[in-house]
Amino acid sequence: MSRYTITVTGTATRQGRSDSDAVIGYDPPLRTYFLQAFPHDVTDDPALWLGTHDHAFETLQDLHDAAVAHGYCFMPLPAVVAAKLIKDKVPVASPGAPRRRSG
Repeated sequence: MSRYTITVTGTATRQGRSDSDAVIGYDPPLRTYFLQAFPHDVTDDPALWLGTHDHAFETLQDLHDAAVAHGYCFMPLPAVVAAKLIKDKVPVASPGAPRRRSG
């Protein structure tokens, strides 16, 4: 699982909120991008936690759209982080795995 620190800010409905310790990443077992931001007032869980289900967000754009729907934004991502996130999603073939033939 990858984890990168980013800043998440509130949009029009949540202006003034900002979390510079938010985390974005890719979870290979769940096959989804995820976003965690804003400490919860009562629990140890983040107040904003997207990407907790299998195939929840298959693209960064899907995750961004969901964040905006919740009143938050994390774009633009730093170029280095965006490139790493895209690379993290690409499955790496194990050494013993058979290769597919193009035909």
